[in-house]
This record gives sequence, C-alpha cells and structure tokens, in this order.
Amino acid sequence: MSSQPRGEAAGITVKKSEDFSEWYTQVVLKAGLADYAPVKGFIVLRPYGYAIWESIRDILDRRFKETGHQNGFLPVLIPESLLSKEEDHFAGFTPEVFWVTKAGDNNIGEKLALRPTSETLAYSVFAKWITSYRDLPLKINFWNTALRAEIKATKPFIRTSEFLWQEGHTVHATEEEAEQEVMTILGIYKDMIENYLAVPVITGYKSDTEKFVGAKYTTTLEGLMADGKALQMGTSHHLAQNFSKPFEIKYLGKDTKEHFAWQTSWGVSWRLIGALIMVHGDDKGLVLPPQIAPIQVVIVPIHKDKDAKLVKDKAAEIELELKHAGIRAYMDSRDEYTSGWKFNEWEMKGVPLRINLGPRDIEKGQVEFVRRDTKDKKQDDRTKLVDTANSLLVEIQKNLLSKARAFLQENISRPASYDEFKSIIENKGGFVMVGWCGQEECEEKIKQDTGADIRVLPFDQKDRPGKCIYCGQDSKKAAIFARAY
Repeated sequence: MSSQPRGEAAGITVKKSEDFSEWYTQVVLKAGLADYAPVKGFIVLRPYGYAIWESIRDILDRRFKETGHQNGFLPVLIPESLLSKEEDHFAGFTPEVFWVTKAGDNNIGEKLALRPTSETLAYSVFAKWITSYRDLPLKINFWNTALRAEIKATKPFIRTSEFLWQEGHTVHATEEEAEQEVMTILGIYKDMIENYLAVPVITGYKSDTEKFVGAKYTTTLEGLMADGKALQMGTSHHLAQNFSKPFEIKYLGKDTKEHFAWQTSWGVSWRLIGALIMVHGDDKGLVLPPQIAPIQVVIVPIHKDKDAKLVKDKAAEIELELKHAGIRAYMDSRDEYTSGWKFNEWEMKGVPLRINLGPRDIEKGQVEFVRRDTKDKKQDDRTKLVDTANSLLVEIQKNLLSKARAFLQENISRPASYDEFKSIIENKGGFVMVGWCGQEECEEKIKQDTGADIRVLPFDQKDRPGKCIYCGQDSKKAAIFARAY
C-alpha cells in the first residue's frame, strides 16, 4: 500500500491556505492517487485513486439499475459525418476533438473523432433499435472515457484530456417522461455527492450560454472549492427533440402515427475525486469521507521485537472482526517502516479512522481510535470495537458535510452594487448571488469584466434580488456567479 516515491520529501510541504495549486498537486501525487502520463494533459490513475473511483461508480451503478437503467458499451471512434449531424453540438465540441486520420501508413477515408461525448454515436444506433412505443423508454448508461484536448491549463482529475466518467442516454415517448428523467438523475447525483462525498451543492439550471450544446436546457450541481472557485460536479440535460429529429429516432405510437422521441443525457466524471481533495483535504493530505474511503479503518500495530507476534496477531483479529462487520479495514503489518512513518502515510492517504494497538492496549483490553478529521483520540473497550468504529465513522461523515456546508454558506455573498460585486469576485471569491435580467449581453459583460460566469440559476428563487446587478433593470432570475475550474 506504500505510495511515497523514494527520494522525495515525505509528506505535503506546502500549506493549503498558502499555495492551493501546489498543495493540490502534491496531494494527488504523494497520496498515490495518480501520476502524470508521458503525453501532456493525460494522467495515470493509480490503484488507490482507482479504488475511490470504484466506490463512486458502485454507488451510482446500483442507483441507476434500481431506476431501470442498463449498462452498455460504445466504441471510441466517431465518423466526422456523424459528429456533425447536430450542428450546434458539433460546433461546440470541434475545438476539443482529437482526430484520427491514419491507420498505419495509410490515410483513412473519413476522419474519425476520438469520442468527446457519445450523443451522436449512441443516437445513430438508437434510431435502428426504436420503431414502436413498445421499445420505450430506452435507458442506457455507459461507463467509459471521453477525450477532449486540454491544451491550455491541465489539472489532475479536474481538467485532463481524457477522463473517466459515466454518460447516460435515454429515449422517451413524451416530454414529461424525459423531464422527469432529468430530475430523477439530478436527485441521484445530489444524494451521492452530498451524502457519500460530503460535498454540499447548489442545484439549478445553466443559463442558455452555459448549457450543454444541443440541449433544450441543462440542470447542474455546483460545488464550492476551498480556494473560492466553483466546480461543476455533474449535469443532467433535457435534449427535447433536438437530436431525435436529425437522427430520425421515431416510434409508432398507440395512435398508429409516427412520433419523434424525447431524449436526455447526463454524466459525472472523476472530477468528483478532485472535489473531494479540494473540499476536505488539509495540510497533512487527503481527508476521505468514510462512505467512499477504500479503507475506512487502518490498524497500526506498535511493538518492540519481543512483542511483535502478540501485537500483530491481535491486530489481525481486529482487522478480521471489522471486515466481518462490513467495515473496510486494513492492517499495516510492514516491519520496514516505523509506526510514526505509518501514521503520517495513512494521514496523507486520508483514511478516516486509525486504530493504534500496542502491548499496553492489549493488556488493558482496550483499543485506541484516532480520527483523521479532528485528530481526536478515543480509548474504548476491545469488546466494543465494532460499535465504536461504526459510530465514529458516522460522526466523521456528518462532521465533514457540516463543515463543508458551513463553508459554503459563509461564502455566498449578496452584493448591493456592481462595484461591490467586482470587489468580492476579485478579493474574496466564492458564490455571488445577484439579480439578472436574463439578457446574454449583461452575462457576457460581467464575464469580460470579472472572469466570473453564471454557474447556476438556482431552483430555489425565493431570495431573488429585484434588480439586475449589471444594468439595473428588473431581474428575471437570481443567478450565482463565480470564477470556476
């Protein structure tokens, strides 16, 4: 389980509050989550990072299947003619597309795009599969990768040229069903992000400028990172008939007439791992919420040579008992490292709970627990092992979410003037809730002036200010602006 590269300074060498970007990179590399690949903009996911992704994937996969979705597989290459079938969609993705033009030394006939997203590919096939209302709804999810050229600024998990994600694509007989699907998925995402990742989000619509290219509307979940920047955590799109018409996804209804279908698409990516790091991490490294931590409890035997066998045997018993109770436990039996070194490594990896076990603990019939989030220590009877571990894991999960919620609430500003708005964006950051007249011109001017864009038009509009922050006309919406990743 060791992640520390030899010859590097052990531990994180910068403070989160002083150099956020460098701190983040060190956590990714030193906690053994990922490494840089030989090609710029790409990363290699290491087993510990992949294990976190598997936790996220398993939670979502279960929920998708419970709501009637099935998994499928799509190839990575898309013919140019297919990608360009929905014009707005094509124009939106063209700058980011990687193209394949050769096979060996031979030029291939039509350029092939490496999948930036799969709408066009999936829908060309859906058109063949759907003929009657009996074929609907069609609800398929794909666990795959997408490739989008990130040449300017790359950041592991947040902005890379290839990323792991899931993309769902559904086809419905009515618009109501499609709209219901959009909201069902948004609810699944919100539950997973808040109750498993312990990251609070604000849900709502994207503005027309920021929505998914080709969608009628996009719903989004926006999180606030510790440096005051926003991060889009996931999106669920109502595609209406914008793709079913060019792709001729039609069905024969009960009325014996032909109808164009209604569609949705939705996805989250490994960007969620980046959010976890940024929101919960501290100067020692990762802090993982118990619900998604690959290891929830690590047991570190502390012994001199003469006690080694006794302590290790007892530690192994603890590991087994925790595992039998459904707790993801791991006993660190490595002799080549000191217990102090192990403490630091497991803190860096963000394991929620550590059990220190030495001869004295065994003698007293007790166990020492150390929480990763608060550093608090607690001694308890060995007989209460499972109950204590479970209750501490629940407390840690709750604490991480409530801390992140408090941070979010403290960093939602409501300026009274445009000058105040600019000052907040420039100096404090965070989410800035203002009135917006609905005009793209005001949205664009604010973005040019401040680098902040509309992250979300919240579903909850009860606090809508009366006037547009930029032009002073009556506001149509409360909008949250922020600078973002």
